[in-house]
Amino acid sequence: MRRAFSGELVDAGAVTELCTEALRAPTAGHSRGVFLTVTNDVSGFFEAATDSHWRETSRRFRDLAGAGAIVVVTCSPTIYAERYQAADKSDERLTNPDTWPVPYWIGDAGMATMALLLLVEEAALHATFWGAFRHDDRVRQFADVPADEIIYGYVLIGHGAPDTPSASLSREGLTRAQRVRRLAR
Repeated sequence: MRRAFSGELVDAGAVTELCTEALRAPTAGHSRGVFLTVTNDVSGFFEAATDSHWRETSRRFRDLAGAGAIVVVTCSPTIYAERYQAADKSDERLTNPDTWPVPYWIGDAGMATMALLLLVEEAALHATFWGAFRHDDRVRQFADVPADEIIYGYVLIGHGAPDTPSASLSREGLTRAQRVRRLAR
């Protein structure tokens, strides 16, 4: 993940192509309820997604604002519930998004996001995932996100600039090897 961008323009058509390819990621029941909205209006995005206090005090804002494009990743629980009402998937437990034991629309949005992040790197660009935990209502209006869609997060894409690694990287915790479990049977 890159959290510093040079401010250099990114070809909008190339980003749209990357997004189209990223949507090859699987969706439960082939529901296709994940959407990627591309904008090159980076300043407008940050105006909607943050407030002036954050922009003035954040040590990361200036570096993030150099992105050349923003992709708003959304998903629609309604589309998934409708898909699981079809004869080939009919399951009464899954006709209401509130009754799903696992909200697959969230997992599918994550898969499309990961595919996009990998494709961006393959295209010799840089990206970061930015969580949707601020001002969803303003971003929803800015990006014309329909009311039935959930904002999953944002992918910032651009040409990289020197980056300061996140302090989180020095955080102690379980290693990768400790997080991979193998059954002995």
